[in-house]
Amino acid sequence: MTIDDVDHKLLAALQEDAGQSYAALGQIAGLSAGSAHERVRKLKAAGVIRRTTIDVDPAALGRGVLAFVMLEANAWMGDEPTQQALRDIPAVEEAHIIAGPASVLVKVRTTTTEDLQATLRALHQLDGVTSTQTIVVLESYFERDYPIGRPDTSVDGM
Repeated sequence: MTIDDVDHKLLAALQEDAGQSYAALGQIAGLSAGSAHERVRKLKAAGVIRRTTIDVDPAALGRGVLAFVMLEANAWMGDEPTQQALRDIPAVEEAHIIAGPASVLVKVRTTTTEDLQATLRALHQLDGVTSTQTIVVLESYFERDYPIGRPDTSVDGM
């Protein structure tokens, strides 16, 4: 599927507020409500839009402790049993196979540092994990959505 400027406008508008009506989306992209609906349907069918969701403040739900944990391992960690084991740990929000000093990087959110410690224990029990390195976030400046628009490869936008 080729993504054109109209699709980019729709995607940017949906990232800003996924609950907008098709009439509002059409107005933003210069389309009728029906045409906007059809475009969004095609973007979903092509897998460009993977899901529609809301952005919840984890701290407001009592999950204010954010940490990134690198898992060092003595075995390949990219198999399905490892992926499922990571999914089964409720505090793990993201998991990535990485290159570098560790095999896996996970993003973890917990209620307390005691809960973080319990999560670290669970991560240590995964098959192949030999050690972890944990970085606790004190403050987040921002978290960016995937930028919609034309790719900008320069540092200063010029």
